Amino acid sequence: MRIDPADSELLLAHVLERPRSWLFAHADATPSGDERERFEDVVARRARGEPVAYITGLRGFWSFDLAVTPATLIPRPETELLVELALARLPDGTALDVADLGTGSGAVALAIASERPEARVIATDASAAALEVARSNANRLRLTNVRFALGDWCTPLADARFDVIVSNPPYIAEHDRHLVEGDLRYEPPSALASGADGLDAIRTIARDAFGRTRPGGWLLLEHGFDQGAAVRAVLQEAGWCDVETARDLEHRDRVTFGRRN
Repeated sequence: MRIDPADSELLLAHVLERPRSWLFAHADATPSGDERERFEDVVARRARGEPVAYITGLRGFWSFDLAVTPATLIPRPETELLVELALARLPDGTALDVADLGTGSGAVALAIASERPEARVIATDASAAALEVARSNANRLRLTNVRFALGDWCTPLADARFDVIVSNPPYIAEHDRHLVEGDLRYEPPSALASGADGLDAIRTIARDAFGRTRPGGWLLLEHGFDQGAAVRAVLQEAGWCDVETARDLEHRDRVTFGRRN
């Protein structure tokens, strides 16, 4: 596998424990023998296909860096649209209740909690290892308005009601060839694939979140670029109204949302 120059820069900055910008300001700096050896090691790992985020243990998302491990999905830029749409439904300065289902590293929950400090955020995940990563990210960012609960999707919410529920669930078909290619080979399968058409988790969330949302509340779901119509149908069948799909910066269907009447 050929290494992208940008990946090489990120890996070198990681080995040198310097910001990437430092490399350009100190282009004539000479790494030590130990640093060269460690750089060759991480480059070899990347050449074998291991994601840069898992090698460095960090991934930038929203306005901060998040710790990530192989127990969590690697946050991606397109997921920031999910955060933006949720924030648009959460007036600043209002103590509303938010749930993030399948939080992984905590990316979405922590972005919302940081932008809406008055909101009460709960983040759920079926993986105890993922929740530990999310909790450590919250502690490092000193976010005190988010708490974490172990369990599958809505189950840990019990009978609580929320103003906004968000989720970036698995949405790849379980036999999709992309699951054995590139970075996806290293990410947790349970965070990527969901049933024969990729929509099993979305069906469960759309059904169960309805009864845990206050009247007028919203459900927002990220999904694949070719799943907009199918996800809209799932939400409508589950009773959600005002169902729409928003497109990402590449003008592809990315987030579908609906309101409880």
